[in-house]
Amino acid sequence: MEKYLTKEDLEKIKKELDYLKKVKRKEIAQRLKETSSMGDLTENSAYQEVKEAQGFLEGRILELENLIREAKIVERIEGAQWVQIGSIVTLILEKSKGEIEKYKIVGTGQANLSEGEISIDSPLGKILLDKPEGAIVTLKTPLGKTKYKIIKIE
Repeated sequence: MEKYLTKEDLEKIKKELDYLKKVKRKEIAQRLKETSSMGDLTENSAYQEVKEAQGFLEGRILELENLIREAKIVERIEGAQWVQIGSIVTLILEKSKGEIEKYKIVGTGQANLSEGEISIDSPLGKILLDKPEGAIVTLKTPLGKTKYKIIKIE
């Protein structure tokens, strides 16, 4: 399955992968060495924690390698009048008292909600993609439907 990323997203992923492979793997290997010398491994909680961290690390490395392998690079079209990867979208909730939300649309696996970034694979990202300024979109959630109006695309 293709994963849509910008060139910048792909570079960030490659840097993270390089760091995990070259730095974090060595750190965990060293911690494993240290904790394995602490006695019986079946009752060594420090060793078990490091083994668990190693599993998470290897899982993340596989995830990033797959993302790179399946990546389809998309170019942002400057001045486009529709939502695309890289767009900053300002929305107003239709049933609110002027509540405004602003999101940057990012590629697959790059979401960071605390930074205001949502992925094109998220429910909101999917319905915003390719919509023009002024469009009203409806997001279906377990709590019902939420309507947003796109008031600005940067």
